[in-house]
Amino acid sequence: MNKYLKKPAYHIAYWIFVVLVLSRAFALSWGNSSAAFYFVCMLLPIVLGTSYFFNYFLVPKYYLTKRYKRFALYTFSTAVVSVYLEVLVLTFSYIFLVNLNYNDLNPNAAKIGLLPVVLYLLVLIGSFLLMMSQISENRQVIQQLLEEKEKMKKSFLEIMSKRKMTKIAYNDIIYIESASNYIKVVTVNDTIESKEKISTLANRLPDMFLRIHRSFIINTERIKECSSDSIVVDTVRLNIGRSYKKSVKESLNGSILTSASVK
Repeated sequence: MNKYLKKPAYHIAYWIFVVLVLSRAFALSWGNSSAAFYFVCMLLPIVLGTSYFFNYFLVPKYYLTKRYKRFALYTFSTAVVSVYLEVLVLTFSYIFLVNLNYNDLNPNAAKIGLLPVVLYLLVLIGSFLLMMSQISENRQVIQQLLEEKEKMKKSFLEIMSKRKMTKIAYNDIIYIESASNYIKVVTVNDTIESKEKISTLANRLPDMFLRIHRSFIINTERIKECSSDSIVVDTVRLNIGRSYKKSVKESLNGSILTSASVK
């Protein structure tokens, strides 16, 4: 879920779009573009705060944890506080900045209450879409955890080797190498060959294994040393593929530093 917060450019672009569209729409209705832009900008901080509080606090803490009564209560309370703040902003605007020249505005501008309604309509649409994305993301995480749990039920890898099924303990595997038309599973005791594809094998292995090259999958629990270009597993140094460097670094939590030992 937090990945959305890590992309502020999308948020900034979205809210700029909202401001421009609403300012244009209400400018045409009111006949006063500066007044429309002013009111939109004045109300925007309240709408922003309400939106992010709802999406990134109430939804994950209460809705996604199935605490629906508290979610409904706090959502209602948030809406009441937000509307109250909007009334204060609008009152402040008329008294101190419009100098109570209410009758000088275009007749359609008298329908000022329509502005927060439209703003909140946009927020609700955005919140609904984001909430659906969050629910989908949580389901994917749960599915991944279930798949990982299923993989870990077996403490060994089963592959066909020399026309018979061979079981290899995960802890015994040092790395897996892909050759031209077969793979080699290098263990602490011997090397086992199989006709399986390394990409198929990668999907069957638990998270303790990491693909670092189109030809190599390593057992991360056997890493002895790593750098930006290679990793040492037991006593074997293997190169990191150029297209795998970013994923390898992320998987190892940024521990890939030149000549940095992994304890």
